Amino acid sequence: MKSATTYRLLFLWLTIALAASCLLSVSLGSVSIPLKSTLGILLGDVTNESWSYIIWNYRIPKTLTAMLVGSGLALSGLLMQTLFRNPLAGPFVLGISSGASLGAALLIMGSSAFAGITTFGLVNDVSVAIAASMGSFLVLLSVMTVAAKVKDTMALLIIGLMFGSITAAIVSVLSYFSNAEQLQQFVFWSFGSVGNLSWRQLLLLFGIVLLGVLLSVHTVKALNALLLGENYAKSLGVNLKKARYVIILATGLLAGGITAFAGPIAFVGLAVPHLARQLFDTTDHKILVPAVLLYGSILMLLCDTVAQVPNDTSVLPINAITSILGAPVVIWLLVRKRKMIF
Repeated sequence: MKSATTYRLLFLWLTIALAASCLLSVSLGSVSIPLKSTLGILLGDVTNESWSYIIWNYRIPKTLTAMLVGSGLALSGLLMQTLFRNPLAGPFVLGISSGASLGAALLIMGSSAFAGITTFGLVNDVSVAIAASMGSFLVLLSVMTVAAKVKDTMALLIIGLMFGSITAAIVSVLSYFSNAEQLQQFVFWSFGSVGNLSWRQLLLLFGIVLLGVLLSVHTVKALNALLLGENYAKSLGVNLKKARYVIILATGLLAGGITAFAGPIAFVGLAVPHLARQLFDTTDHKILVPAVLLYGSILMLLCDTVAQVPNDTSVLPINAITSILGAPVVIWLLVRKRKMIF
């Protein structure tokens, strides 16, 4: 355990790193904009209208989306790892992300599979987000219903994985019957992206993530108690049934909402909680919750900066970047520490 002063310094450094990552994300892109001009535009000194339009309508929404996605996935991963006391648990173990993928797949590829007609006229970013939201909500509702009947947390984990397997199987069937254009469109969606949201969509995503964060903060006491087992949590007066509901609901909102708007983005939710535990050397969720929010935002911003090749219109799949950059770091940290704090 570190001292309170050390924790404050770590949070200060993470905040500085987050500010630097935001500035880097806004500065770099397909159009070269000098850093001095970027700072001037952010401060209200507009010297170039086209640069100002690009920054305020494309780069800032993309930067904010990356922050919301990274922080939300990291927090949902922390919730799942604590609930199931499993270091390999991530935000998608309950099948909620698979439900969102199923909703998107039904919209993009379902018509071709069942009726032999296309719906390209109805398929756009908004309709896909709505379909994915409905899919994740239905799976979340199913998991919540099962949680009311199953007392064993590990059984709930297995059931969540089964939900994910069922939805993935349906997506595979849809993919088999879809045509090349629909399959390509679904594959591109599955790559993940943080650069397609309008200000209105961004505001909706912010509301979903904020609600998930507030629910998570409400369960900090229960999360700390669950680390020592369910019997210990009961002895402290924790209502396990209510706590499990709230944790699952918070995870569903975070993982489902983010997947609906940004696609299924891997690795962040699994790795960031471990990185935060290694950095802060604690399992106290009063510290870990804000830590993973900051850490997840920074990691996602850096990955998105790499994915957006500077001065080039090419954008690499964000899913690939998160794993390529993040996995070696986690491996190095675990090898260096030679133990996993959990």
